[in-house]
Amino acid sequence: SKPMGNAATCQNLCSKKNPKGDDTGELVSRRDFKEHHAIGRGGFGKVLKVEKDGKMYAMKEMLKARVMAKKSVDSVKRELELMQMIDSDFIVNVHWAFVDDQNLYLVMDLMEGGDLRYHHLQVRKFPQETTQFFLACLIQALEDTHERRVIHRDIKPENLVFDSNGYLRLTDFGIAQIWVEENSSENSGTPGYMAPEVMFKQNHGITADYFAVGVIGYECIMGRRPYLGRSRKEIRESILNKQAGIRERDLPMGYSREAADFVNRCLKRMPAQRLGINGIEDLKGHPWFKKFDWEGLRQKTLKPTYIPDIKQNNFDDNHVNNRGWNDTEEIQEQQKILNRVSQKTVFESYYFDKNKKLPTQSTQ
Repeated sequence: SKPMGNAATCQNLCSKKNPKGDDTGELVSRRDFKEHHAIGRGGFGKVLKVEKDGKMYAMKEMLKARVMAKKSVDSVKRELELMQMIDSDFIVNVHWAFVDDQNLYLVMDLMEGGDLRYHHLQVRKFPQETTQFFLACLIQALEDTHERRVIHRDIKPENLVFDSNGYLRLTDFGIAQIWVEENSSENSGTPGYMAPEVMFKQNHGITADYFAVGVIGYECIMGRRPYLGRSRKEIRESILNKQAGIRERDLPMGYSREAADFVNRCLKRMPAQRLGINGIEDLKGHPWFKKFDWEGLRQKTLKPTYIPDIKQNNFDDNHVNNRGWNDTEEIQEQQKILNRVSQKTVFESYYFDKNKKLPTQSTQ
């Protein structure tokens, strides 16, 4: 794909007043968006609710120096590349990406229903129909992701967000990877949701994501995770000690034995025994989903049983406030590096316009 030109050209274009946004042929910039208020906090800065041409979006604002301080330049670029590859109604899609002197900006679908973690903390145990619907949304998101040979690798309730109609979407492709046969050195993820083969630094495939489907199913049914521990080491030991699963006698009222079987087979520690080893049809064709209307889900004609009230703030205010980042020294250090001429091009390829499908430069 073509590079975006030199840094000076990009900077000139990005800083121009651009009253008509992308219709002018100029690059989209921060000025094209009307800011409403903060709705979250990411790893590198705030998440804002913004408006463009009468439509609302979520804008992730990432301080360049903080991205560099956290050694995340490649992962931030890769996230944008992978999100461009996947166009799905079951992921949070990116519409624009651009830079200015200080920040990177990622403009995405606005999900006002909050994340599954927030709602799980309120409800703890969901009824069968609701859990099944949540997992179906996740399975559909994974089908659309995996057909592009992308492994998400960080499936967890925080990365599943509700739209205003109660459908879940998958977000945060920060540690996702295009599958390659030799990937044993890649062991990023969240302990408790991370598949054993990832945690123990073995080669892994798409079935690593299906392990997390089992964890989330277990959590929605039983109200807690299957493998507990206060540290990565404790969770490792918990996984080594025994195969977790839901016993039929422990199932809450209203759940079928097929629900337990589905979760237990996703939770298999050995990938070769796990549901999904033969592909997504293992999950979609499981007896628990025998009567499930997958076409209705895709068309979004199914009515969810759990719909967040979007008139309320579906997030914890502690995740939004501007408390200190405790990284002032590192930021100042990285800012000095950024100001050097040789570093001006670090983020120049960070640009995307969904309406134009301009390619970004491949990341080295």
